[in-house]
Amino acid sequence: MRLPRSLSGWTMAVFGLLAAALGIVGIVSPAVQLSLLGFHRPEHRAAGDHTLVFLTASSMAALNMGVYYVLAALADWRAFFRWTVPFRLLTFTVFTTAVVIGRAPSGFLGVGVWEGVGALLTGAALWYEGRKPRGAVPEGAAAI
Repeated sequence: MRLPRSLSGWTMAVFGLLAAALGIVGIVSPAVQLSLLGFHRPEHRAAGDHTLVFLTASSMAALNMGVYYVLAALADWRAFFRWTVPFRLLTFTVFTTAVVIGRAPSGFLGVGVWEGVGALLTGAALWYEGRKPRGAVPEGAAAI
């Protein structure tokens, strides 16, 4: 079994696995997903209410994104890792703002925090890895 080869790769793999899992939850059980996000789930939907369609589309996007992140982690594609950091921080900003201005329920704040913390962890791992030359032998280890 192939595993990520770097700390930044591990941050991407974990984020990807969580995104894929939550995407599957939203596809299989929209009610559970709505509950996790803190959204009220009415007993009956009005004609023209497309909440479940939007949730299905968002969940499919999360599943796809999760798979992309895992594949990038397995390939140790650090350029992709770097590209995700500012956009995940943007997602944090937009989602958190949606809660603050009352557009989304407080439970949705978890999605923003998840994106923000994940971006910071990936960014910190990339920074740490960038401080050492690629292929450098760790201190105290013998070169082969």
